[in-house]
Amino acid sequence: MSLPKVNAVIVGAGAGGGIVAKELAEAGLRVVVLERGKWYTPFDCRKDSLRNQRTTALGNAFGPDDERHPRVLVDAQGRERILRASEGGYQNNAACVGGGTLSYGAMAWRFMEKDFRMRSTYGAPEGSSLEDWPISYDDLEPYYEKAEWEIGVSGDDSNNVFRAPRRKPLPMPPASPNREYEILKPAAKRLGLHPFDIPMLRNTVPYGGRPACMRCRWCVGFACEVDAKCGTQNTVVPKALATKNCELRTECTAKEILTDDRGRVRGVAYFDSDDRLREQSADLVVVSCAAIESARLLLNSKSRLFPTGLGNRYDWVGRNLQGHTYTGAVGLFEQETYDDLGPGAQIAICDYNHGNPGLRGGGLLCNEFIRLPYQFVAVRPPGAARWGAAHKEFMRKWYRRSMATHGPIQEMPVFTARVQVDPVVKDHWGIPVARLSGDKHPHSLELAAFLAGRAEAWLKEAGAIETWKRIPGPGLSGGQHQAGTCRMGNDPKISVVDKYCRVHDFDNLYVIDGSVHVTNGGFNPVLTIMAIAYYASDHLKKQWKGRA
Repeated sequence: MSLPKVNAVIVGAGAGGGIVAKELAEAGLRVVVLERGKWYTPFDCRKDSLRNQRTTALGNAFGPDDERHPRVLVDAQGRERILRASEGGYQNNAACVGGGTLSYGAMAWRFMEKDFRMRSTYGAPEGSSLEDWPISYDDLEPYYEKAEWEIGVSGDDSNNVFRAPRRKPLPMPPASPNREYEILKPAAKRLGLHPFDIPMLRNTVPYGGRPACMRCRWCVGFACEVDAKCGTQNTVVPKALATKNCELRTECTAKEILTDDRGRVRGVAYFDSDDRLREQSADLVVVSCAAIESARLLLNSKSRLFPTGLGNRYDWVGRNLQGHTYTGAVGLFEQETYDDLGPGAQIAICDYNHGNPGLRGGGLLCNEFIRLPYQFVAVRPPGAARWGAAHKEFMRKWYRRSMATHGPIQEMPVFTARVQVDPVVKDHWGIPVARLSGDKHPHSLELAAFLAGRAEAWLKEAGAIETWKRIPGPGLSGGQHQAGTCRMGNDPKISVVDKYCRVHDFDNLYVIDGSVHVTNGGFNPVLTIMAIAYYASDHLKKQWKGRA
């Protein structure tokens, strides 16, 4: 069933798609947003530690559901396994209005200048597909600022001597220090490091018509019950709808991007909330589904002119999947370190993001968000009991006397870490599912081991009486920080979109989300996704005005 034509259809209402919808709607374009999930509120998602987004032991509180959205994982030995959305290895990142911004930890980092020039700075290690971005930090700086002020960021990074230049400070002050902050800050300074307050997409004072954070423990992995966490669902999406130029359709699953006989994109076919197949025609199509699902949609959009999918003439769609390899250490202390003051994570250092001898890049280190008791079950030194009386005694003794420091490393992209569409397995609607395969680059593991050592040294200086490192394995990296599968570049032979996020070979098809990241930085990437969405939207509006 075909619907009346609009100017733009956007697939996905997360960090990228929500911003694009608002920008285009305010510019006067008629916009339809298709979101496969629901528009949840905190009252839909009770505070259940077994069902929050980080553990997903009993399913995903923010989607997708297990039954309708399987994926296939291929391990290093070539063994295939069909995964439910709540299983490890699925690489889930939420499916709802706001996407991961409804329930994320909300760290709001700008990438560093060198993060956009990794190949020029370090050279590409053997086996890596490392490249420079076609844009620079200076290109994005005004849009980082726009995201910080329009979505809302708190914190104070003035003590971060390694940060890239900024024109304006953050719009909200940092939260008052918690106990971990007070312990870790002097220890960092004794080591000659440069600690500072983490920038957060979280209100510390009333902002944007919403109240300040109440500092509860249920933060990362949960929806904020006072709406103090700043996501696209409570900022730009309502603004888009307020223009009356934007329509949001939830529980709508995109099947394919449609093209005409000349090879021009003409709209999107999707299944609505009643499982009816619909066609939404549009002048422009913007894909904002996150790295795995965006690649899957392009690959499933096959036709006579595009037998391998859209944007895939040189087999780059779905390649270079990267999430973030988290690494760090845990320490046990004689005194209590836990004060039940959320969100927990407050202090960071960027001394090890670059300039580490013999290594390419690095990553930030910070203290961890509050770990609920269920999550603390997995925090054990090597050889410690994981069941029985000894396990219970460890929980009682150390839950309030433990601290973790960790961070994401600057991963080396790998051509063979990829998303394909499975030739056999299909979802509830008969659409081929994502097929994930590949491993991390060995250098990513070297970086992880180095950063874990620095995290452990920080804890020891802070007074930890016992420490141990937490170093990841070599398996595929995706998850909530997934990126890279539709990377941007000037050369269509080694990229999927151009520097404005337009898919090569098309003048009206865009991918605007973490998929376009050439590298994923040593930081949580959401603020960069938002900045790119504002940046690409500016280009889109100019192109539309010129066309009109």
